Amino acid sequence: MNNTILVTGGAGFIGSNFVLAWVKQGLGHVVNLDKLTYAGNLENLVSLEHNPHHLFVHGDIGDQHLVANLLAEHKPCAVVNFAAESHVDRSIHGPEDFIQTNIVGTFHLLEAVRAYWGTLNTADKAGFRFLHVSTDEVYGSLGKDDAAFTETTPYAPNSPYSASKASSDHLVRSYHHTYGLPTLTT
Repeated sequence: MNNTILVTGGAGFIGSNFVLAWVKQGLGHVVNLDKLTYAGNLENLVSLEHNPHHLFVHGDIGDQHLVANLLAEHKPCAVVNFAAESHVDRSIHGPEDFIQTNIVGTFHLLEAVRAYWGTLNTADKAGFRFLHVSTDEVYGSLGKDDAAFTETTPYAPNSPYSASKASSDHLVRSYHHTYGLPTLTT
């Protein structure tokens, strides 16, 4: 398997810093898929504009056909999913985009990845990973004197944003348990 990864949401704040670090460390090629909503900014990636190890693709994780084509063409060894609508206040005033991207988009991404993963040989299947980036918002709110969240803290989403991210976390988990897709959630 080659050392190419597909990063979704790689023009956002966290995603772009991940992409910049990955390329700087010479870890391999990055295919960077981003919808460029309010959260994504190509200026974050200006230093990679002519870098042969970075390919930017303007698109949506909800476009299963596009994702399937990128997977088939570039044959990544991993997918890192940063793509999300991500502002609590925006989700309160307009939850539809959050549901569409964070739940439906993640579903379409998972379906394309599952189909691609199914075409890999045994060794490449074993080495493949789908890393889903979540948020602490899925655990609810912490008071000033509350203990920090842990991996065993129950989900308690309090906004459409956090509920949509919790839903996407559960979808990713279900694809691991149902289909054996090798997933990690952070």
